[in-house]
Amino acid sequence: MKRNPKIGLLPLYLKLYDDTLPECRAGFDPLLVAVEKGLSARGGTVLAAQVCRVAAEVTAAVGWFEKQDVDCVVTLHLAYSPSLESAPILAKMKRPLIVLDTTLDADFGRDVDPKKIMYNHGVHGVMDLASVLRRLGRQFEVVAGHLTESNALERVARLAEAAVAARRFRGGKVLRIGPSFKGMGDFAVANEVMRSAFGVTVVQGSAQELAAAIKTVKPAEVEAEMAEDRQRYDIQVKDDLHRKATQAGLGLRKLLGRADYTGFSVNFLILDKPTSPAMPFAEISKAMERGVGFGGEGDILTANLMGALATGFGETTFTEIFCSDWHGGSLFLSHMGEIGLATVAGKPRMAVRDFGFLGCHTTALVGAIRPGPAVYVNLVPGPKNSFDLIVSPVEMLGDTTREDMKNTVRGWMQPRLGATKFLEEYSRHGGTHHAALVLGERTEELAAFARFAGIGLVTI
Repeated sequence: MKRNPKIGLLPLYLKLYDDTLPECRAGFDPLLVAVEKGLSARGGTVLAAQVCRVAAEVTAAVGWFEKQDVDCVVTLHLAYSPSLESAPILAKMKRPLIVLDTTLDADFGRDVDPKKIMYNHGVHGVMDLASVLRRLGRQFEVVAGHLTESNALERVARLAEAAVAARRFRGGKVLRIGPSFKGMGDFAVANEVMRSAFGVTVVQGSAQELAAAIKTVKPAEVEAEMAEDRQRYDIQVKDDLHRKATQAGLGLRKLLGRADYTGFSVNFLILDKPTSPAMPFAEISKAMERGVGFGGEGDILTANLMGALATGFGETTFTEIFCSDWHGGSLFLSHMGEIGLATVAGKPRMAVRDFGFLGCHTTALVGAIRPGPAVYVNLVPGPKNSFDLIVSPVEMLGDTTREDMKNTVRGWMQPRLGATKFLEEYSRHGGTHHAALVLGERTEELAAFARFAGIGLVTI
């Protein structure tokens, strides 16, 4: 489930102005109030520090932000503020940093009143700060524009969401039930690499643990979940199969409830009839809707990424490119029976899945991914335990015209670069066959997420 960001707002000013022109300070209040209210209106919880002029005040503000556990800090130059009063402190700060470059007035043309210079000259303070931060090796994002003449506040709010995702990504905890799929190497990353690269803890689970959790599920819990399913989904399965699959799903939910897991993975090959009544596809989809990431076949790398993106951005699903529509120039997205429910067009359908790999039937929540803009995202392991994030803006197309396709997880994706060129570039950069899809125009925020998380960035 998406979590709204907590934003620390850091107003910067020049002590000289207070010493020599104390009457001017109040003139900046409308700008400060507009930024605070604007970010709050866009979903952020804003904690505004007192106006800071010297290093001691910046130090106190940053300390307060960290105690309040903000997700990011946004600087606002009310006027010029010397960089060395803030840059060394911000460079050491552990929170992501966003520099907002804006002013009180939108119009500063050739007929401007010279008195307005005092209230609109913060830009060279931004330049001073940014230059020194870069020299100090501190990563930051910059958003420029007038509050009412641009989408600057919207962009800041979305970058704050990227900060939420980056915090969730680093230091996460992932549950893997069973080993990785034998021989599947593209997403395979050793547990110790996950810890050293990202601070991620991998918890190894087993089919036996899942079976034990399933046995603790009470009949009343199953019936209550089934009743809720009937309200939320188009049920196309018989009660006995629905009941067995629900019991398996609630067992998985109990396992996931034992820790604050960023994500999880289940290797379906370890699940047989004595172990589990059914592969818990429906619960996997419900977990993604709750913000718990998923990766198929033991893929802890994508599971952790998925959980971070779902927490930061909301409408996210695990997926794979299954087939190429060479004629139509699109790519077919699917998987066995998992889809992030927040991405589904219309009411998800609960359908029978003939799980031939294990010789049994189960249920899955299926549907089509909503049409419109989206971003295809992949975390790529590289040489010497390096990692890159592939970010590619795409357009999701409409649903199938065939009734016999409607019991599948599905979506047709059209890359902005074109399907053929996209496939070439994607594999040239080492893209894996498991990925995440984030709905909406999110390329800028996902690029910021990569930078906040300390991951290399590839845009296709």
